[in-house]
Amino acid sequence: MRNEMMSRPVINEKVLQYLRQQPVPLSPKLRGIEEFANEKRIPIIPHETVSYLYQLVNQLRPTKILEVGTAIGFSAALFVEASQQQTRVTTIDRFEEMYQRAQTNWQSLGYQSQIQLLTGDAADILPMLTGQYELIFLDAAKAQYINFLPEALRLLAPEGVLLIDDVLQGGTIFEPIESIRHRDKGIHRHLNQLLDTVYADDELLTTLLPLGDGLLKITRREIQK
Repeated sequence: MRNEMMSRPVINEKVLQYLRQQPVPLSPKLRGIEEFANEKRIPIIPHETVSYLYQLVNQLRPTKILEVGTAIGFSAALFVEASQQQTRVTTIDRFEEMYQRAQTNWQSLGYQSQIQLLTGDAADILPMLTGQYELIFLDAAKAQYINFLPEALRLLAPEGVLLIDDVLQGGTIFEPIESIRHRDKGIHRHLNQLLDTVYADDELLTTLLPLGDGLLKITRREIQK
């Protein structure tokens, strides 16, 4: 489950180290989970993304958040803390080893009642969801983002924010596909298709933030009538 792109920052190394020293008011237990994951190379969002998401959620105070890609439950717990425990998170994952760790972590934090875990393939689960979410966070199989996009937009509240993590593959998605390893060509094609799709959609406002391996932020454009 290790992600080699964790070691391929897309910004200057000195800037990156500074960003990763930013203070974030996490609880001691959640900070301990972050430190453990980083020490063991368990793929969670990097600290610069932690800082950004904490501020965003604290500002927006969404009541409902949808996450695709639970891993060990760190980001779901982060959303709970950043909202001052006012949000409810629905998170989807299909890897039992990971979501079992997540449940243990949530229990130790006391957040299990605020986080709903749905186990299985997101491609099967997303079409069955109803309602709207003020924040949606995609952090799962990169090649599937383009397939998750229509459902994510369907579930996104009118003034909601869609975040899609790790879209740059260490910057290699801008290289010619002929230079990409065979096993990564599918990810390369699908991430480029994702970027082309969201930037070409006149109903969306899209920006690419150089956090971690690239964080795509999407909102709906307010069109004057």
